[in-house]
This record gives sequence, C-alpha cells and structure tokens, in this order.
Amino acid sequence: MPHYIKMGKIPHKRHTQFRKEDGSLYYEQLMGTKGFSGIQSLIYHVNQPTQVRKAEKICDVQYEYEEKGALQHRHFLTKDIQAGGDFLQARRIYLANDDVAVGISRPNKQMEYYYRNGEGDEMLFVHEGRGKIESIFGELSFGPGDYLVIPIGTTYRVVLESEEARILVLESNSAIVPPKRYRNEFGQYLENSPFCERDIRTPERLETKDEKGEYEVRVRAQGMITSYTYDFHPLDAVGWDGYLYPYAFSIHDFEPITGRVHQPPPVHQTFEGYNYVICSFVPRLYDYHPEAIPAPYVHSNVESDEVLYYADGDFMSRRGIEEGSITLHPSGLPHGPHPGKIEESIGKKETRELAVMIDTFRPLRVVKEAQKIEDTSYMSSWMPS
Repeated sequence: MPHYIKMGKIPHKRHTQFRKEDGSLYYEQLMGTKGFSGIQSLIYHVNQPTQVRKAEKICDVQYEYEEKGALQHRHFLTKDIQAGGDFLQARRIYLANDDVAVGISRPNKQMEYYYRNGEGDEMLFVHEGRGKIESIFGELSFGPGDYLVIPIGTTYRVVLESEEARILVLESNSAIVPPKRYRNEFGQYLENSPFCERDIRTPERLETKDEKGEYEVRVRAQGMITSYTYDFHPLDAVGWDGYLYPYAFSIHDFEPITGRVHQPPPVHQTFEGYNYVICSFVPRLYDYHPEAIPAPYVHSNVESDEVLYYADGDFMSRRGIEEGSITLHPSGLPHGPHPGKIEESIGKKETRELAVMIDTFRPLRVVKEAQKIEDTSYMSSWMPS
C-alpha cells in the first residue's frame, strides 16, 4: 500500500485559500478512487485543469480476438518484434479479458504528448531500457527490472534515456495493490513480507511547468482515446499530498521465500488486482530437504490461466524458451516441467531465472496479432523426444 507523502508547496489546511504571489488562487484538484472513499491525493495547479481548448476523438480501443479453437498451451516469441514509435504507439496487446490485458511495448521515439488512462491502473515491467516517467506527481526514474505502478487518471509520459526499451505492459480494470496478507490492519508491510516500504521508490522531483503554449493530452476512457488540447502545460502542479501516485519497485528487491520442499507459486506473489495476481520469479536457493525435487510439480490450474513472461536466466523447468517468451497455460489443462527437467533438477542448489507471472481467474483470450509470433509446436513439446 503506498504510504503518505508530500511534495512541493501545499496549504496548511485542505480546501482553504492557497494564493500565488500575485494574489490569485491556485486550483485544488482531488484525485481519488472509489468515489470519495478510496485512496486519494490533493493536487494544486497553476491553471484550472478543467480548461480545455479542443477535444477530438482519435480512435476506439478494441482488441480483435482469434476465434476459439482447441484449448491448448501457447507460446509467443516477442524477442524479435521490431521497435517502433513512442511508448503508446509501440504498445501491442496479445492477451486480454475483462479484468486485465497483457502486451509488449518496444518504443524507440519520445512521446510528444501526455497520456492518461481513465479506465484503470497500468503496470509497466521494464525488461530493457532506461528513462523516467514524467507525471503530474513529478519525475520517477526507471531501469531494467523495475515495476512501475501508474494509478488510474494519472497524466504522464515515458521519456527514454536509452535508444529504445522493452516493456511488459499490463492494463488493469482495477487497482493494482500489494497482497493483503503482506500488510497489517494499518497498511504497513509485515515482517514476513518479501519487500517493504524501503523498497518502494516514489516520485523523486516535482518541477512545476508554468508554461503557456499548445499541449496535448490523450485520454483513454469509455473504450476510446480522445485528444485534448490545452493552452498551458499539463504538468503545472506546485504541490500535492496523499496516498495516490505512481511508484516503482525493482524485481531485484523481491526477497524470495524458500523452504525444505518446493514452495507453491503464491510465495512469489508481488501484486494483485481484481481477479488476477502478479508474481515475481527471482534468483533463489532451491529446497534443502535431502530428497527434495527442486522442479515444480505438475499442477492443474483449474480455476486460473497462467501467463509467464521470461526476462532473464536459465528457465530450468522449460525447454525452447528464450528471453521475451510469453507462455499461456489455460485453465482446465495440467501443466508442468518439460520431459527430463524434473530428474535434471535434483541436486541443483539454486536457480538464476527472472520472470513475471500473471495468473488470471477468468480465461484470457488471444488477440489475433499474437498469432504472428506464435511457436505453434509448443503444445507438443511435452511429448518424449
């Protein structure tokens, strides 16, 4: 759970007069979730955020799904997809349902506008590349291994500091939060949590953009993207405080939970949303029972689809997997290590794999574009060679 922070200049009491040097008022904006009962922040603007010069519809947001065929395990190879466009233009969604969408963005150009998702939170996992998020809440730097949680309604853009980047994108229709079992009744992380507040990076610098001109903000809402033109810079906040803001957490700061025998996937859980969870598989010591089998056992995820994004290392339970691979193991089918991998794992002391897992509790559908990068032999890869 994000903790309370304050940046910039704010008045002593909320909803009271807060004036500029010329005597005019700053404009207070409440940005909150769940009406007035969720987490929220108060932002103080130089200009009225409701002041819009022009609004134009750009496009509808629709995913074209493939027709349903035989239920089977799927493997999509994203490593060689070409970089192209800015962060939003380069976004490609491959799997989705009513709760979450999963895809890849490979930007190689800077965003010349700002973006706001008014339909849900977004999570970006930075596989490759460096840069910063410029938002109404300030600047937040990122590098390889960072999860970036961007709350619904945040005006932001991705600024690259490398020639290009590779980013796993999750579009959520609900808030993305740490698991409840890691937190006490006050929202503080517990001692047995695999990470804590010290590992959360909040916006680092707030620079008020008190500038006039023509600025574009593209807003996703009600199934479409609309372009709004302002005659002032949209990042004109002089200060804010609260619990709602973008933050970063590095997968490298996740402390794995291990045991004498193989631990189930929930020990890797890092975040959750409505009807799905996000887990981090990181380098860790293997089980230390003298007869332990380090490889995961075959399991039937009969109530969830399992998606794995392979980022780095040696994926000991799989063959034919590479960096950037996305696998989908749908509900209703058992899955587990490839032939020979169980026996091969015995006696090994550690794993060096790095991967992100998304388990959804409603079936995912495959977007047609994903067929272009599919390894169609994956379902038969469990057959003896």
